[in-house]
Formats: sequence, structure tokens, C-alpha cells
Amino acid sequence: MITIKEAQERVDQWITSTGVRYFNELTNMAILTEEVGEVARIMARTYGEQSFKGNEEDTDLADELADVFFVLICLANQTGIDLTDALEKNLLKKEKRDHKRHRENTKLR
Repeated sequence: MITIKEAQERVDQWITSTGVRYFNELTNMAILTEEVGEVARIMARTYGEQSFKGNEEDTDLADELADVFFVLICLANQTGIDLTDALEKNLLKKEKRDHKRHRENTKLR
């Protein structure tokens, strides 16, 4: 099992050894958007009303989600964000803010 910290380190090693260098932040943001679009395409066709085109049925949701995660890690690395720390803080924020909110939401019953 890989930790988030290890994932950030492995992505950085891959970028510096194989990828030569990070794309700039704006390019990576555009790539992230593109990768999220690929996830959306699979979701719309698997769980929504759209159908797959001829060769699209071989798409792999797990692989596309991993692509999103890879680019997200790139952005975190190049902007100096520790994703483990960021996720911990985000979960604490959500626990504090939303501890009753969803249970009391009548739309969720």
C-alpha cells in the first residue's frame, strides 16, 4: 500500500527521471481538466443515459481516476502542498462544519 506522501515522492521521481520536468501549473491545470473530462465521459456512459461509441467500451475508470490523481499530485508537488496534511485539515474542517448537516437534511432521507 502506498501512502499519499510516497505517491507524491514517486510522482516527483518519475517527473524528474522520465518526464524531464513538470509542465507549468497552468498547463497541468488544463491537463487535469482534460483528465476529469475523461472520467465524466465514462461515468455518463456507464451510469447515465449516454451510450459508448464503438471503441470506447474498453475504457477503464480506475485508470482514468489514477490519471486525475497523478496530475493532482503534480500540481501539489509544484506548488509545495503536502497532500497528506491538506487532506487531514480538510477532513477536520468537514467534520466540524458538517457533523449534523447531512443527517438533518430531509432531502437525503
